Formats: sequence, structure tokens, C-alpha cells
Amino acid sequence: MNNVHEDLTLTWTIGGFDLHFSFSVIFMTTIAALIVAIFSIVGARKLAMRPTGLQNFIEWVMDFSRYIITSNMAWEKGGKFIVLAYTLLFYIFVANMLGIPFELATETDHYVLWNSPTSDPVLTLTMAAFVIILTHIYGFRMRGAKEYFADYFRPSPILLPFKLIEEVSNFLTLGLRLFGNIFAKELVTVMIVTLAFAGTVGFVLAWIPLAPWLAFSIFLGALQAFIFAMLSMVYMAHKVESH
Repeated sequence: MNNVHEDLTLTWTIGGFDLHFSFSVIFMTTIAALIVAIFSIVGARKLAMRPTGLQNFIEWVMDFSRYIITSNMAWEKGGKFIVLAYTLLFYIFVANMLGIPFELATETDHYVLWNSPTSDPVLTLTMAAFVIILTHIYGFRMRGAKEYFADYFRPSPILLPFKLIEEVSNFLTLGLRLFGNIFAKELVTVMIVTLAFAGTVGFVLAWIPLAPWLAFSIFLGALQAFIFAMLSMVYMAHKVESH
């Protein structure tokens, strides 16, 4: 386990422009996506009237996603977003958990190979941008152009600049909240484990805060997944329903 700031970057040149991609983010994002896909497919493969095991867990996640949606909008409109809410909730939870048991880095250059991909602001801001763009697309399609644009002038046209600022702040807060919490969680974990390599006394003392911190990290990761999914549905409800 080592420095969380170092990263191995892959460069792809297109049309004379260099595009830089984080190896750890690509790798860990793929791992998280595969875990979600495998659990979802296996859990729903043999559906039974009395669910047990993995099917029971998948149905619980689906019910919780339905609760998030119905807390913000009518099911008649929000039902179509159940897959989006389920995917956001499950994927972000898995991504947040990946960095809890351990973090891997190269010994010489300290490049991070295994951590939580949500500790990278590029990924969290990209997911936030994806959600915000989807809210505008569905708002436009479900309410029509007239009602969609009219919302920016209600209850008074003087509020237009503030509503435009709100759109930007929604994007930034949605992405940076997740990044900030998970990055801080991983940074503190690295500091505690680094203490373990400071000698025998440090090794013994490191175990005292490490166990409760890792337990708190599980709670933090689950909470941030819930907050991201909940806020996504809040923003979606504001666009697809009249206010």
C-alpha cells in the first residue's frame, strides 16, 4: 500500500491530440462493472417465488432502488428509471468497497494498481455529467420543449441566472461529494497502514484505529452510493415532473 496520488497513465494519440487515461481507473472500473453484471445475472437467472441467497439480495437492491424513486416522483413517471437507480446504487457501492480490503501500488514508482475507482475525480465527475445530461434529455422528451424551457423562468424570469448556476452546482456537488469522501477515506487508510511499517510499536498501534476505520469505511461507501443515487433521482424528478 502506498501513495494514493501516483497513477499509471496510458496515452492515446488521436488526430495529433494526446488523450491520457488512468490505468487504475480503467482497470478498477472494469472490475466493478463485471462484479455488478455477474451478481445481477446470476441472481436473476433462476427466479423463485420464495427468493433465497443471491436472488434475495438482488430483489432487496431492486426494492431499495424503487424506494429511492418513489421518494422523489410518481412511479408512473419514475418507473422507467429503475434500471438507472439500480445500476448507480449497486455500481458505486461496489466501486467504493474495492479499496477497503487493500490497495496495491508498484514498489519503485508507487503507481496505484488497485484502489476504489471513485477516488478519482475524473470518474465521479463523468458519472455526474452523465446523470445531469440524462435529466435534461428525459425532461425535454417527457414534458416537451415548451414546459421544459418554461421551468427556467418560473416563478419569475429574474431567477434564470440562478437556475443556470444551479445546473452547474448540481453537476459539481454530485461528482465532487463522492470523490471527496472516498478519496479522504483511502488517504486515511493509507496513513494508518503506513504507520504499521514504522516499527514494532507502530505495527501494534496501527491495528487499534484500523479495524474501526475499515468498518466506518464500509458505512461511508454505502452512504455515498445511496446519496449519489438519491440525488440523481431528485434531479431527474425536477426535470420530468411539473413544479
